[in-house]
Amino acid sequence: MKSALPNILTGLRLALTLVVFLGLIALSQPHWFGDDPVQARLLGALTYFLVFWGFIVAAVTDFFDGWLARRWNVVSMTGAILDPIADKVLVAGAIVGLANLAGWAVALPGGLILFREFSVSAMREVLAPKGIKLPVTVLAKWKTTLQLVALTAILFVVGMPFWNLPDSMLGSVLYLQTGAVGLVWLATLVTLWTGAEYGFAAAKALKAV
Repeated sequence: MKSALPNILTGLRLALTLVVFLGLIALSQPHWFGDDPVQARLLGALTYFLVFWGFIVAAVTDFFDGWLARRWNVVSMTGAILDPIADKVLVAGAIVGLANLAGWAVALPGGLILFREFSVSAMREVLAPKGIKLPVTVLAKWKTTLQLVALTAILFVVGMPFWNLPDSMLGSVLYLQTGAVGLVWLATLVTLWTGAEYGFAAAKALKAV
């Protein structure tokens, strides 16, 4: 059980990604919750909080699966393959779902993030047969954390009607929205920067072949 727990956490992250994605799609289609306003709000709130806390739990597993695998010395090939896939699927699922819900505020920076992620993955696939590996940089590790924090902030903002915030905080809504979008763009810039780093590293490695 001890050796399997890191991979179980990774699998949980993949499962929660599906819950988050489908929940966000449902929230973008409020008529799915029925015509009764009370029922619709209740079902909407339940769906939103399932998505919000599901995303947070999934994000936390991103830290613990790798940390436990290293601490217990149970690093496996399965975990090494699934972990980065689960990270990218979680981020991609949240971006697509939020873009459908929040519009261009997420769609534009989110699209740039996805472009970088797919590009680097494709680059690795092309370089692998040549025996060239692109080591994960420290900044690349932190960019995933920044992406998850930024997406959590956006999730909070889009669900503000369900939080029943006190009137004293209503005046801060614009600042919260601006801050959340700012975090997304910061995550986007860091993501693109790390993509450029990988691109330069790949070009350098190819010249040395």
